[in-house]
Amino acid sequence: MRSLLAFTLSLLLLSLSACALLPQHDPLNINVVGIEPLPSQDMEIRFAVKIRVQNPNERAINFNGVALDLAVNGQPFAAGVSDQSGSIARFSETVLTVPVSVSAFSVLRQTLGLSQTQTLNNMPYILRGKLAGGLFGTMRFVDSGKLSLPGSTTGSR
Repeated sequence: MRSLLAFTLSLLLLSLSACALLPQHDPLNINVVGIEPLPSQDMEIRFAVKIRVQNPNERAINFNGVALDLAVNGQPFAAGVSDQSGSIARFSETVLTVPVSVSAFSVLRQTLGLSQTQTLNNMPYILRGKLAGGLFGTMRFVDSGKLSLPGSTTGSR
């Protein structure tokens, strides 16, 4: 019994010290730089969300997948994934394009929450996402601002 307890404590201490050895990363800087329409099907609308990802770290960030969740006006609105892979060099940036789907029910929910004079354009959004990078390399990010939908004449970002 004592040896099992000693073994368990040793594993716990070893795992805690392993976490301290992991490299620390500064958070990624993310900006939505474009939203473009894509061909849609049946009861969904599709967009290509373009995000600029800036790496302020001293090491390159390798990724093998991207996931996005978009909330508009505090409500879930769209989600998308891409199996893109690549690397963002140290102190560098790149633009990634991720297709997202908006269900008709999300559009209906948003529309019912708007007054007669409001549109989705210029509504506040929060974009949450991640760049998948394996067991310890996944980088999560958040961006927020106001929507600037295609075809609108007012720019927001």
